[in-house]
Amino acid sequence: MTPTEIKLRQQSRLLVVTFDDGERFEFTHEYLRVHSPSAEVKGHGPGQGKLQVGKEAVGIASIEPVGHYAVRLVFDDGHDTGLYSWTYLYELGKNQAANWRRYLDRLEAAGYARGEKPA
Repeated sequence: MTPTEIKLRQQSRLLVVTFDDGERFEFTHEYLRVHSPSAEVKGHGPGQGKLQVGKEAVGIASIEPVGHYAVRLVFDDGHDTGLYSWTYLYELGKNQAANWRRYLDRLEAAGYARGEKPA
């Protein structure tokens, strides 16, 4: 799958990606930030990921193309190390509901309520 259109909507904090198979996904900036494919978020191996908190108001400052296979999203909190391949973006779209539920469950288990400032 390859995107045919990528639109950054700053006001609504959405990244809208349409793929060549007709699938269209709307991602909140927060969702993309907390699911960054970077080592900082995912870790270097299984079980090493770091729960991202306090990202409710994060924005995407810019999008940088990486070859013909990915984009680097530069977030306004300074995070810019994740490369979002077309495959990864597609998977994030297809699994968005389950991924988001799992993230909210992890926040709750950690005792963090969205909207709070991290300690």
